[in-house]
Amino acid sequence: MSDSAVRPDVRAFLEILSKTPMARIDELGVEGARSLSKEIRAARGAIDQSGVIVRDLHASSAWGKIALRCYEAEGPRARGPLIVYFHGGGFVLGDLESHHGLCLAMVRALELPVVSVDYRLAPEHPWPAAPDDAEEATRWIATNASAALDLSATGLILAGDSAGANLAAVTARALVDRPAMMPLVAQFLIYPCVIPRRATRSLVQNGEGFFLTRASLDWFEANYRAPSDDPRFNLLAFDQAGMPPTLLVTASLDPLRDEGRLYAGALIEAGVPVIFQEAVGNIHGCFSMSAAIPSSTKDMDKAFEALRLFISDAAPPRDDH
Repeated sequence: MSDSAVRPDVRAFLEILSKTPMARIDELGVEGARSLSKEIRAARGAIDQSGVIVRDLHASSAWGKIALRCYEAEGPRARGPLIVYFHGGGFVLGDLESHHGLCLAMVRALELPVVSVDYRLAPEHPWPAAPDDAEEATRWIATNASAALDLSATGLILAGDSAGANLAAVTARALVDRPAMMPLVAQFLIYPCVIPRRATRSLVQNGEGFFLTRASLDWFEANYRAPSDDPRFNLLAFDQAGMPPTLLVTASLDPLRDEGRLYAGALIEAGVPVIFQEAVGNIHGCFSMSAAIPSSTKDMDKAFEALRLFISDAAPPRDDH
């Protein structure tokens, strides 16, 4: 049991969750877990996307098309970077629909375009399919943002939650080593998956009863089949020098909390500008569950406000002539 206080709305959500099959998602099998996730989304009804233009398209890659969803606020906006977003779901679950609401929230809060990437999932497409897709899609976006997406952007912010945050950091490292057609402005990592075969205090404290469990983490990794020491999975296995300014958010009731803290520390030690935030009393997945956990909205707003600092630092000079 965690030593962090549980928020009232988080406690209420966990009580409801404990009575549903989602509490033991690793026991449902891949198709069962995906089907249940879709049923839960369908029960919520349509998401309000007023004020945001949403377009579906595809990026080209060496192994086929990668589905993308582009979000852009209606009306004029200041020129700035665009956000490439990778959804969470343990590399097994999730798609463009699962994080649709979160992407809408980002566009409204930051007034920046967001492009969500529908990378291939395990076990049908085990590692390295996901990081391959993430990098290929990002490079395609950087090259084609103006022509294909009709977006005039000044740079890239790579963002994601959980498994998607892992892909964001792995892709950032690839773009630092071999730059894309747009500069890398920042990375925004939400409760990231950092290291395999964990031995952390938070895994012991929060490994049962807080939505994401130790058993489900083992299940996700068994399906993903990534080498534990490969730098395209283990974020502590590569050199952090030169990584972009980073906003990293953890949740205090998350079994992944301590590895997120470790990664923030590794970035700081390498001289990377880092803003670290922790959603105290909240759980893994909270940013995409604000409808069920309303207090998560405050955590999201706090993170978006911090990200604006990096965006402001990267803003192009004004032309007053």
